[in-house]
Amino acid sequence: MPGAGNDGVKTPAVLAVDKNRIVSVHLDEKIVRSRRPEVEHERRMAIYDLIEDNTFRVSGAGNEGPYSLHLFVEGEKLYFDVRTEGDIPIETFFLSLKGFRAVIREYFMVCDSYYGAIRTAAPSRIEAVDAGRRSLHNEGASMLRQQLSDAGIDIDLDTARRLFTLVCVLHARS
Repeated sequence: MPGAGNDGVKTPAVLAVDKNRIVSVHLDEKIVRSRRPEVEHERRMAIYDLIEDNTFRVSGAGNEGPYSLHLFVEGEKLYFDVRTEGDIPIETFFLSLKGFRAVIREYFMVCDSYYGAIRTAAPSRIEAVDAGRRSLHNEGASMLRQQLSDAGIDIDLDTARRLFTLVCVLHARS
């Protein structure tokens, strides 16, 4: 095992890498919205997958992880309240949602088509709709990753995809 001694104990280099990660995620939803089962499933899976495998690093001295991430939306702003694993605030910042609105709207429309297709459509139709869904998801994730990078947060594409899912969930309406 790379980065481990003969006894399997992690070396300091491996421990440092492990610090650059999110260990808990909290969605602060001021207005609790009932959601379709598909959206609730996506929320649960995104949080589970995010905690299991992510790369997240806040630039600046003294901003080491692991991190607890609190996400919430107020008006046209998506807030990231980044804290230590022990819930000590590190940094709170926001991103404008205006640039995401069109992608989120299109993503929801394609998801609706996808959920409808998996019930009745031929496999080739399902694959085509799913390809469109993945493409929009990647577009939103790339936008999010760039904006977070500009704010001093480094994440990988898989982490960006999972966070984009959570951004969409925060906008889901019944």
